[in-house]
Amino acid sequence: MFMSALQLVIVTGMSGAGKTVAVQSFEDLGYFCVDNMPPKLLPKFYELVKESGKITKIALVVDLRSRAFYDEIVEMVRELDENEFNSSKILFLDASDEELVARYKETRRSHPLAMEGRILDGIHLERELLAPIKSNAQIIIDTSKLSPRQLREEIFKNFEARDTKTFHIEVMSFGFKYGLPIDADIVMDVRFLPNPYYIPELRNKTGKDDAVYEYVMKSEKTEEFYQKFVSLLKYV
Repeated sequence: MFMSALQLVIVTGMSGAGKTVAVQSFEDLGYFCVDNMPPKLLPKFYELVKESGKITKIALVVDLRSRAFYDEIVEMVRELDENEFNSSKILFLDASDEELVARYKETRRSHPLAMEGRILDGIHLERELLAPIKSNAQIIIDTSKLSPRQLREEIFKNFEARDTKTFHIEVMSFGFKYGLPIDADIVMDVRFLPNPYYIPELRNKTGKDDAVYEYVMKSEKTEEFYQKFVSLLKYV
């Protein structure tokens, strides 16, 4: 079947349980994220995806704005799973009533279903509306005691392909007189290492030249620094 590796994740759950963090995590995992699409548009959306030939992973966010379509979501996912998608899952994000109330109070926002401003009433009504979807979810994550970073780690654990590496390291060389790179996470001053600039025959060469590489790397200081720096990266 064409695009047999196409994957669909429905991201839903309680308001305030972490859907925004979840979407950001799926984006980092390479998913094409769609917010609040009516379920009836999924088949047409699939056709567009198939025509593009470039999208293999989709995360679809469903929240209270889609509540008119709740009854259709589970059945629509089943049909697409059988006919089009290689795999589909429903991820449900939950949290305790106490934690959700605390989060709403902290942000000074009202619950979208709150009656007369009572946050807890809105939470109870939302639980009732979402119960059918939650009962059909393949993955349920309780975010009550999770920080945003821990939620991200949970999503990576459940949805990261086992044969792919998503931790990327970019090594950049720069001159201090031009200022530090503003997007750097770790900056190491390696001016204590052998400097080929002071070797006349190497001065006009770059680190891409074998002669420069060998001159720097043959130093015991370089080898010691390299081993310790790699250990540091593995630790952090």
